[in-house]
Order: sequence, then C-alpha cells, then structure tokens
Amino acid sequence: MPKHIGIVACSAEGAALCYRTICTGGAASMGAHAHPEISMHTPSLADYMACIYRNDWPGVAELMLASAGKLAKAGADFLICPDNTIHQALPHVLPRSPLPWLHIAEVVAAEAAARGYKRIGIAGTRWLVDSEVYPEKLSARGLEFLRPTDAERDDTNRIIMDELVMGIFRPEAVAAYQRLFGRMKDAGCDAVVLGCTEIPLIMNDGNSPLPTLDSTRLLARAALRRAA
Repeated sequence: MPKHIGIVACSAEGAALCYRTICTGGAASMGAHAHPEISMHTPSLADYMACIYRNDWPGVAELMLASAGKLAKAGADFLICPDNTIHQALPHVLPRSPLPWLHIAEVVAAEAAARGYKRIGIAGTRWLVDSEVYPEKLSARGLEFLRPTDAERDDTNRIIMDELVMGIFRPEAVAAYQRLFGRMKDAGCDAVVLGCTEIPLIMNDGNSPLPTLDSTRLLARAALRRAA
C-alpha cells in the first residue's frame, strides 16, 4: 500500500497546486485515476502572518506542529509543507514532530544538482529570500546562489502577498518576474528557484529567461516517490 501523505498547508493557492500535482501525477506510477491517500490541514493564513510579521518563528512552529498532530491522528505516514517561507520554522518543528518531513529546499537543491546547474537565483517572499532556507541547502551541494536586491524583494513580496496568494494573476506580475530573472541571468545564474509555491502559477520555463526549479511541483513529485 502506498504511504499516506500529510500536507501541512499555509497559503491556499500553493497548497492547492501541490495537492493537484500529487493527485494527477499518481496515475503515472499507480494507474489511471490512482494516487496515494492524502490529508491536508490548513489553519487560517492570518494566524501564520501574525507570527511572521513579528518574526515569531517559534510561533509559526506551533501552528505547524498543531497541523502535524492532526495529520498524524488522521493516519498520515509523513509530512510535506508546500510553503517555502515557513520552512524557516522547521528547526523548531522537527525535534517535536510526530512524523518525518520532506524538506522543500532539499528537494529543490537535489534537483538543481541533478540537472547540472551551478549558480541558482532565489525568488520568493522577502522572508524567504532573507533567510538561509535555500542558501543552506544549495551550499551543501556545492551550488552558488544569488538573492534579489532589496528593491526586487519589496516588489516581488508585494506581488506574492497582495496578488498571488489571493488568486490574482496579472501580466504586470509576469513582467516583474521576467525582469528579475533576466537580471539574475545577466549576473551569471543558470537557473532560478520559484521559491514561493504560488510563483509557478504565473512563471514557468516557457516565459522565464532562466530555466525554473518549480518548488511546488518538485515537492509534490518527491512526495509521490516517497509514498510509493
């Protein structure tokens, strides 16, 4: 029997994309219409943001642990979190978690190394790109990285929080990411991490100046492999 996947969700659009990817991707290895059992728990995004705005990562961890406990009771075998930003709280979570986790940045870094990339641009919320979530995992595999400038962080953070997590997708947002990824390409990057799980809803290899590492779908596919 495939393992039961538990999804610790934060923002709706990224979690929904991850969930859909698992459901639709299961058929490739399990047969038509098949996928592993999946449970998802989602507290209010406002509860997460209240902690994030005051830089309270132990508080974020408590929300994640509450979800983890409910998913364990639902029968999940392991956990994933389709939200890059709150992975900053994972060091507070893991010692007390009732279940093992897949780490989104480890999954992405492994894919970057497998594809032979050397210098990776990091895109995501301001909190994510300010953090060591991706630099730590990329550096562990000998990969270089580049963060956005302060102005780029402000612009893309506004797009994520005011538009993408609300299901608002505008051509102007695509253009902003194209400018950012183009600048990263000029700075020597050979790929870019879509390090907010909503960015893949507007950016992909077809409209990006750089090859993309889609954190949402990569995590979903890694969960499928583990479940199988």
